[in-house]
Order: sequence, then C-alpha cells, then structure tokens
Amino acid sequence: MNKIDLSEFDAIIFDMDGVLVDSEPLWKISMEEVFHSMGSKLTKTDFQKTVGMRIDQVISYWKRIEGWNEQVTEIQNQIIDRMIELINENGKPLPGVEDTVEYLSKLKILGLASSSPNKLIESVLIKTQLRSHFRGIFSAETEVYGKPHPAVYLTAAAKLGVEPQRCLVVEDSLNGIISGKAANMTVVCIPEITHLKNPKLILADNHFDSMTKFLEAIA
Repeated sequence: MNKIDLSEFDAIIFDMDGVLVDSEPLWKISMEEVFHSMGSKLTKTDFQKTVGMRIDQVISYWKRIEGWNEQVTEIQNQIIDRMIELINENGKPLPGVEDTVEYLSKLKILGLASSSPNKLIESVLIKTQLRSHFRGIFSAETEVYGKPHPAVYLTAAAKLGVEPQRCLVVEDSLNGIISGKAANMTVVCIPEITHLKNPKLILADNHFDSMTKFLEAIA
C-alpha cells in the first residue's frame, strides 16, 4: 500500500457526498422520484453521467435533453427537500469516516468542499455529528461554477489560509477529481461503491478502496 506523507500538506479537504456520507444512492432516489413526477423515464443508471456536479447543473443538463417546462429552481427545491428527508431517515457516515476525520482533525486543518447546497450540508453534518471537526465548510452553490470547475476548492484554500499546493483533497467522482486537480491540489480518490467503474478516475494521485484503507496509509 502506498503511504501518504502528511507533512507535505497543511490542510485536508473532503468532498461530502459519497465520501463522508452514503448519500449518492439517496441522490439517485430523489432525482428519480422528482423527475418521474414530471413524466421523465430517466433511471438511476442515467445519473452516473452527472455524479459530482452541482444539482442546478445536473437539472439543467437533463432539462435540455428532456425538454421540461418546469424551472430549474422549482425542481431543485423538490430534490433538496426530499434529500433532507432521506438523510434524516438513512444518513450515516461511511465506514472508516469517523475514525479518519477524528485522527486528521488533531493533526491538520480540515475543510469540506461540496457541490451540495449549504442547507443539505448542514443536515448531513448534524445527522453524522461530524461538524465540529471541520475548520471551514464550503458549498459550490455560492460559486459561479460548480465542480468540475476548481472554484469551490480554491475558495476553501483561500479561506482556510492555505496554499492550494499544500492541500490534500479526498474525492469519489471524476468531476470532483478534475476540480481538485484543476485547483493544483493533490487528490485522493475513494470511489463510491454504487458508481459504475470509470477508468478515468486514474487522474487522481492516489487511490484507495475505502476510507479505512486511506486511514491506514496516513497513520
């Protein structure tokens, strides 16, 4: 197993969905329910194409293809409200997350940079009880562009007071990896288990099958 030298980094920035919490299947459930209510026949498999993107960008992508009349904001609100319900019912940290975050928070600055909107991030952090470990919480909803654009990671580094080159990013999706690499950060990829296999994930600097394996590599 490749070891990671934490002395090379001042901050560790985590993605949220599919990295800290098992929410990717919940996103697919929420989108499928809301889209089907509008007459769409899109399935969970179709949503692999937009993993890691900001929800308004996801909706805009499918709106162009499906020709929906509903406004993006209207659809987004329905999906986020449903996501919060599902998180409150089913949300929990992925295996190894609690131990990894607790270990790292004693050594480094921890940040969270997610494509999810702030109100969903807060729901997840409350449900998982992880909030206290993070120095800064950053949502791409406040950026002009979401992932795969690097904006949210660059904002995180700036507000944490750390040079991008001294940040280690933990991601699960191709769009997230591209975002972190474009920000000139080192990227660890821990693929979410429900994602289809994507050979392009090789773009990440380091790869682990689980958060537990990542912890073994840094401890």
